[in-house]
Amino acid sequence: MKKSLHVFLLALLISISPAQAIAEKGRVAIAVHGGAGTMKPSRATPELERAYREALTVALKTGYAVLESGGSGLDAAVATIRVMEDSPLFNAARGAVFNSSGGNEFDAIIMDGDTLDAGAVAAIKGVRNPIELARLVLERSPHVLLVGESAQEWGREQGIEFQDPEYFYTERRWKSLEAARERARQSGIEFDPFPTQENKTQDKEAAKDFDPSGRFGTVGVVVLDRSGRLTAATSTGGLTNKRWGRVGDTPIIGAGTYADSRTCAVSGTGHGEYFMRYMVAYDICAEMKYQGRSIQVAAESVVMDKLKSAGGNGGVIAMDAQGNIAMVFNTPGMYRGYIDIEGKLFTGIYAGE
Repeated sequence: MKKSLHVFLLALLISISPAQAIAEKGRVAIAVHGGAGTMKPSRATPELERAYREALTVALKTGYAVLESGGSGLDAAVATIRVMEDSPLFNAARGAVFNSSGGNEFDAIIMDGDTLDAGAVAAIKGVRNPIELARLVLERSPHVLLVGESAQEWGREQGIEFQDPEYFYTERRWKSLEAARERARQSGIEFDPFPTQENKTQDKEAAKDFDPSGRFGTVGVVVLDRSGRLTAATSTGGLTNKRWGRVGDTPIIGAGTYADSRTCAVSGTGHGEYFMRYMVAYDICAEMKYQGRSIQVAAESVVMDKLKSAGGNGGVIAMDAQGNIAMVFNTPGMYRGYIDIEGKLFTGIYAGE
């Protein structure tokens, strides 16, 4: 009897494919954001809203497929962000906002929650997928953050794909730049990335966009892979009309992005200067680690209490080691979505969804 059972179990193990064997080790989950800001149903067309939801769904399914097949969190994160960087809808790579000189500059980061290794790039131009360059920094360099032209040249040596400026041009982002320039002219403020009601542009075309200022259009992802590793990645084009080589929170570990498989993975979007000052991403993990809070309570504490009371706007997606997901924002909306450990898919834009 024992011999027969042994033979049966051996035959069963042989019949299981490697992917099936991996699948038995643990469940997977993924969450994404495409930026937080002033999105309201009254300002959206059905076509544009549908386009955003479809883009979020494609990104989620792309990363989830990598995870289901046993791929690493790093692989899934890069695949997901690539989809969003290649879309003209989001403020990252192809759809990035314009800086004050009429060009595009990108920041990106990826972080491995098991090792706490990270790779980041800032103020780079022409790179089709900045997230790929960030991963190469993690894997092929002794550094964490590379910036500017030197980072670009290193990327060329590594075989990174570049595109001409025309590839990154979108009409609505250009209109946002023109509107920002007009605000600056009317107000006399040289650089005003967060305009008050009194000095907002009257440009009707720019106002058709969900968030015409392009303030918070960062994209990000957090994932849990079959091995239990958490990974976070974020990519952005920054602020419309930004000047002086400004770099925001996205590529700064602990500010806009953080991952630690013992606690959580976080990707943020919002007023970067506040995210940096208050170390938003790390603070969420710290509240879990040192105060024993759940992922939801920790995210709400940091985003809805600390960040908001300081005057900072934005939101985060966060995931803990069990695959629990928090999506918290103190703005009227945030492009977001997830596929949870049960395989349920959700996408949302507005508060209350």
